[in-house]
Amino acid sequence: MKISTLSIGDELIYGQVTDTNAGTIASLLLAEGVRIQRHLTVGDSEQDIVEALNDLGRISQMVIVTGGLGPTADDLTSLAAARAAGRHLVISEEARSHVRMMSGKLETLIVCPLNEKQAMIPSESTLIPNPTGTACGFHLEHNGCLMFFMPGVPSEMTVMLRETVIPFILERVPRKRVIRSVSLNLFGPCEAEVDELLLGIARSEHGLNLGICVTFPWMKVTLRAEADNDDAAAALLNPAVCFVRERLGEYCFSSGDVSMYDAVASLFRAGGLTLSLAESCSGGLIAKRITDISGSSGYFCEGVVTYSNSAKMRLLGVPADILNNCGAVSSECASAMANGVRLSSGSDLGLAVTGIAGPDGGSEEKPVGTVFISLAAPDGCRTQRFQFGGNRDQVRTLTAWTALDWLRRYLLKRV
Repeated sequence: MKISTLSIGDELIYGQVTDTNAGTIASLLLAEGVRIQRHLTVGDSEQDIVEALNDLGRISQMVIVTGGLGPTADDLTSLAAARAAGRHLVISEEARSHVRMMSGKLETLIVCPLNEKQAMIPSESTLIPNPTGTACGFHLEHNGCLMFFMPGVPSEMTVMLRETVIPFILERVPRKRVIRSVSLNLFGPCEAEVDELLLGIARSEHGLNLGICVTFPWMKVTLRAEADNDDAAAALLNPAVCFVRERLGEYCFSSGDVSMYDAVASLFRAGGLTLSLAESCSGGLIAKRITDISGSSGYFCEGVVTYSNSAKMRLLGVPADILNNCGAVSSECASAMANGVRLSSGSDLGLAVTGIAGPDGGSEEKPVGTVFISLAAPDGCRTQRFQFGGNRDQVRTLTAWTALDWLRRYLLKRV
């Protein structure tokens, strides 16, 4: 079954709004064993919509369209659908009643004449109910291709997709395959290194595929198995997941939707250790990531942002001779900061970062992106220099993620 999606809206073409509808449609159908073949996006142009519908209709058996069903002048999807299918627009009394009913729920005393536009659909089409909004959708058949039209509002579209469109599609899919997937999240290696580590794992001829998706500053490895039934899919997928985990080792920090912050939080809760932070170049970003997780007060004691040398001396006890001789961005300063915050707070672990986030402040010896991270623990203090690339935000993000990854790896050995 060849299925395509079409997203409509100038806001999508101009990058003002991210198209989440296409991804939602693809993921929900994939969970049912149905694969989307292609995505297409066009703006609010009647001609562009007509051409897109005709092009997709020639190469697809089904097309799922979102957007352009509102009451304003730039909502042209119904008109374009009618034109593409060689039909005319008609008032749907059912859709008109729905608009009036929903307007009443929204406490609108007078139904705006513009909203009547939402009751106009192509002739010989069938309404798709919209339980949460004013604009009903519709579906029609054109040259053997089934076309479904829904509003672009994600919350409305998702309900209509789940309740009406997907059940309709599943009744007509000749043979549904079982598709199961597992995603592993990793931090540290580059994409080429991961590709080399996982070389030869995918066996597309047997229904096992592997994909690598980079989402700064981490990446996701997805294994997907396609088979005739759940047992066959599991027989493909489970050994492959174990093998990938073994290959990736400690690069893998979680699976599914579990973030780095969630992974670190779980390890702190399991290990019973406490943490304090001393941040310079990251400006409190690590503390934010730690405290983004509910319950972090159970292991996070305190965090200080010591930007100036005087603050490093006053709050963390960094000796003046270290700052004068080695500099604030140095291994010696980072170690003193980590030990200082651990001592002053009484926490089990003290983590410190100091560096040059840029764009100014670099030198030949210590260019922009130079960062020192130090972790003081009961079994000693470890400090390392890093050279991160990118702009100021990217350097700070990489600093925070690397520091969190240090905590994760340390805790893994002690849980």
